[in-house]
Amino acid sequence: MFNPVTYAQTGITLFQIGPYKIASTAVLAPMAGVTDQPFRHLCKQFGAGMVTAEMLTADTRLWNSRKSQQRLIQQQEPEPRAVQIAGGDAQMLAQAAQACVELGAQIVDINMGCPAKKVCNKAAGSALLQNETLVAEILDAVVSAVDVPVTLKIRTGWSLDQRNGLAVAKLAQESGVQALYVHGRSRACRFKGDVEYDTIAGISQSLDIPVIANGDIDSPIKAEQVLKYTGAAGIMIGRAAQGRPWIFNEINHYLQSGELLAPPEASVVKTTLINHLQALHQFYGDYLGVRIARKHVGWYLLDQARNASSHLSDSQAGAAAKIPFEQFRQHFNRLESTDEQKHNIEHHFDGLTKTKEEKAA
Repeated sequence: MFNPVTYAQTGITLFQIGPYKIASTAVLAPMAGVTDQPFRHLCKQFGAGMVTAEMLTADTRLWNSRKSQQRLIQQQEPEPRAVQIAGGDAQMLAQAAQACVELGAQIVDINMGCPAKKVCNKAAGSALLQNETLVAEILDAVVSAVDVPVTLKIRTGWSLDQRNGLAVAKLAQESGVQALYVHGRSRACRFKGDVEYDTIAGISQSLDIPVIANGDIDSPIKAEQVLKYTGAAGIMIGRAAQGRPWIFNEINHYLQSGELLAPPEASVVKTTLINHLQALHQFYGDYLGVRIARKHVGWYLLDQARNASSHLSDSQAGAAAKIPFEQFRQHFNRLESTDEQKHNIEHHFDGLTKTKEEKAA
């Protein structure tokens, strides 16, 4: 079983991947179409122990597309610079890992957890869990190909009656993989159903390398519960960080102090969102930046709507509290310029602050 380092003065359990000490137990999950460079930087600023670039195909011949170019790691990104690659051919994955290291990657993660059909149909992602022989071949090839730490992301198995997560986890450790991320569902479950924290606990107790638990961790309290129950070295946050990058700061604070932070004030959310928009516009350009910003703004607004209705016990009242946010989201999605987006965000959140002040008066 992995024996993590516990800092007595804070109570935080930290872990290490190769030479890299991860400064927080909470790390950001790589999510295609979400964890681009602007979002990774933002989550890192809010206390994520590590951030990993979006999943990249192992077929380097396809890296010349604009989408792939934007997913490649950059030297100026915060350390440790981690990338995730996906594919079903051992030598192709090894070559992709080498190419990523040449670009500046300091940790290479292999995806064997993605449940998406377009990935599984290519015998990649979680589809690999059906073939342990190929899993071992891939892990051996990638670990041998690079001189940086290799990590692995898996699920508990291919289906509910084919849970071989522990067997794959042991193969990973034997091959030299230095950390394991486990999403506590099978491929067949996708993102539905209860997370198998028991399975994660069993894997964690059986390995000497760090195991990071993933799946439905959406609050500081849940983070602490999962850490204690599974014995995992860390936790991986995915969807819960969308529109809520400060969740890492909330988790870190709670694990250190036992105190829950209040939701950020509207002024803080406004500043964060405007900075995020500017980073998206700069990274993608005006046309793509405006369109990609829409989904992120939608997530921020959804989180604000939840906070606005959290103190209401009546479901109808809660639904009514979401109406202004939904109306603004629909309006925002029709905007076509960076200046319009920035102006409307400022106006919307200034209005929320004014309304709050009027209610307090």
